Amino acid sequence: MMQLDAVQSLALAGIALFLGYALCRAIPLLGRYNLPPPVIGGLLFALAAWLAHARGTALFVLDTSLQTPLMIAFFTTIGFNASFWLLKISGRQVLVFLLLASGYAVVQNLLGIAVAMGFGLHPLFGVLAGATTLAGGPATGLAFAPLFEQAGVAGAESIAVAAAMAGIVCGGLIGGPVATLLIHRYGLVSSRPSDHSAPTGMGTLEIATEDQREHAALKSIVAILVAMWLGASVSQWISATGATLPAYVGAMLVGALIRNLDDRTHLIGLSVPTTDVIGNVCLALFLSLALMNLKLWELAGLAMPLLVNLGLQALLVSLFCLVVLRAMGRDYDAAVMGGGFIGFMLGTTANAMAVMRTLVERYGAAPRAFLVAPLVGAFFIDFSNALIITGFINLWK
Repeated sequence: MMQLDAVQSLALAGIALFLGYALCRAIPLLGRYNLPPPVIGGLLFALAAWLAHARGTALFVLDTSLQTPLMIAFFTTIGFNASFWLLKISGRQVLVFLLLASGYAVVQNLLGIAVAMGFGLHPLFGVLAGATTLAGGPATGLAFAPLFEQAGVAGAESIAVAAAMAGIVCGGLIGGPVATLLIHRYGLVSSRPSDHSAPTGMGTLEIATEDQREHAALKSIVAILVAMWLGASVSQWISATGATLPAYVGAMLVGALIRNLDDRTHLIGLSVPTTDVIGNVCLALFLSLALMNLKLWELAGLAMPLLVNLGLQALLVSLFCLVVLRAMGRDYDAAVMGGGFIGFMLGTTANAMAVMRTLVERYGAAPRAFLVAPLVGAFFIDFSNALIITGFINLWK
């Protein structure tokens, strides 16, 4: 058995991460459903540990002391992306879509609680298998897992990963067909039917020289560290009121404050693309490290509740797409947004983008959908979902 320190554990997580990338390239099915490479690589190590556990031994013992700082750093970069100026210029549609997603996250939790109570499980099992992992994805599920453990949900990390992975696959499978059904049912047509291209992103800031790139990276790293430092105090202050919340919330709020002050004053001149790169690196290593340390044997006996919950969640979000269609304008773009809504309410923003990209390649461009869905799915829903999950945990703790 290997006893690894913090640096060795992180190095092994890096190896698992690149193993995940290699598998996603080698096995097209993994890429088709947008399964995250860090999750794939980490799960391989977790499966190996499970086999060793079944034989009464252990392969390695990890030091996960760097896991929490990596997680907080990632969610801090989410805060840096939460620009109220961006929300304002994006118009009413982004706000409406955010309200729909936030309201539906509450519905996801209520359905999950009903399923959990039906199986005689802790009600918070339903919240963990609901908006925490479906709307939130694996990162949010793993971030909140310690709080669910403290509240009485045994094996919360393993449950979070199982629910999130199943949701990602399910969202990728049903998002396109449901949107296609709406397009045909209501005879919806793209305003640009001959344009089958999908926007590649929301724009990037070009940094011309190596010195500028280095300076931008340093500014981003220091800003993230300062936000994490100040955010720890904010989290302690909120916790002192008796509220239960994950470690990243304070840092994410401070990150949002810094971003919006910078939008007004341009004092720091943050490079959002650079901050995104740092956040993505932290997320990949966090997920890989967290999944390698999973105890999959804790899932024994929970397969049926998870399957029933996923089936009902998939049915309900498909029906809710009718509400999304009507609220977003009852046109072709609204139907494409409905497919994206399923993608990120059951999985991740990458799922939503893949679903919408498939639709526009077949039926024509949907420019409004590619503005609204990524803004809500990648940035703003993380804030509202964190508040919703925290509220449910504090209600049942």
